[in-house]
Amino acid sequence: MQADQGADRTARPVCDYEGSGWRTAFWPGREYEDRAERIALAHLLPPRGQRLCEIGAGFGRLADFYRGYERVILLDYARSMLVEARDRLGGDPRFSFVAADLYNLPLAEGALDTAVTVRVLHHVADIPRAFAEIARVVRPDGAYVLEYANKRHVKARLRHALTHRGPDPNGREPYEFVKLNFDFHPRYIEEELARVHLLTQDARAVSTLRVPFLKRIVPPGLLASLDGALQHPTAAWQLAPSMFLCARAEKSGEPKLNEALWRCPACGSIEMEETLEALTCRACGKGYPVVEGIIEMKINQTINQ
Repeated sequence: MQADQGADRTARPVCDYEGSGWRTAFWPGREYEDRAERIALAHLLPPRGQRLCEIGAGFGRLADFYRGYERVILLDYARSMLVEARDRLGGDPRFSFVAADLYNLPLAEGALDTAVTVRVLHHVADIPRAFAEIARVVRPDGAYVLEYANKRHVKARLRHALTHRGPDPNGREPYEFVKLNFDFHPRYIEEELARVHLLTQDARAVSTLRVPFLKRIVPPGLLASLDGALQHPTAAWQLAPSMFLCARAEKSGEPKLNEALWRCPACGSIEMEETLEALTCRACGKGYPVVEGIIEMKINQTINQ
C-alpha cells in the first residue's frame, strides 16, 4: 500500500466539456491549426514507450501519434468526449478510456513514460497543482509534452504597444480573459515546470500564421507546412499564440516505470485490483466501475460547465 495521506484534495474549478459538440462545432474550419499542431507533436513526442497518458484527450484527436506505446490512457473529465474516443478507437486493446480529474490523477507515482496535454492548460486555474500531479505520475527521465496559450504572442504585443489595452504581455501572472480561459507568460510556465523538476528540452512556436486573411487564401496544408518550417527557428521569440514544449522529468530514482499503474483517487493507495467490470481499491474498498468501456474515476469536485 502506498497511501498519499498528505495529498491536497481541495476541490478546484474544472472546465467541463460534457455534452459539448467540440469535435463538430469547433474543429471544422481549423484544418490549418490541426495540421500545425500535429507537426509540432511529431517533433516533440517520444515515438515509443510502455505507457502514455493524454490528459484532456477529448475525442482522441491525436491518438494516432501514440501507436508506438504498449498502453495508452486517454483521460478526460467529460465522459461524453471519451464516448466519442471509444467509438473511434475502442477496437484497439492498447487504449484505456478514463473519466478523471487532472488535479487528482488516478495513476501511481512514476507510472508513465510520457504525459501529454494539448489544448488543456488554457482551462487550468491552478497550474502549480496540475504540474505537480503530472510530475508525480511521470517516471524519472520520462517526458511531458505540453501546449499552452501564449500571453506574449505578436498580436498581443502590438495591441498593447499601440493602444495600451489588454493585459501587459510582460506581466508574469496568468491572464483570465473569460471564465476558466487563461493565457500564460512563457517564463511563468517554465518556472512552474522547473519547480517540480520538469525541465524544458525543446520548444515549438505553433499557429504563428493564424491570420483570417491567410487562412482564406492559402490552402491549409501549405499554410501548416510554412508554419512547421517556422516552429523551431522562431520558438525563442515566443511570437506564436500557441507554444509546445517537451520537458524531461529530472527527479531522483531509477529511470524505470512503477509496476503499479493505478492509484485510488479517494485514498491514494496503489493497491488496486483491475477487472473488466471495475477497479477496486483494496485499502479503502472504493470501487470505480467500467461503464461501456470507460473507467469512472472522478470523485467530488467543483464543476464549471
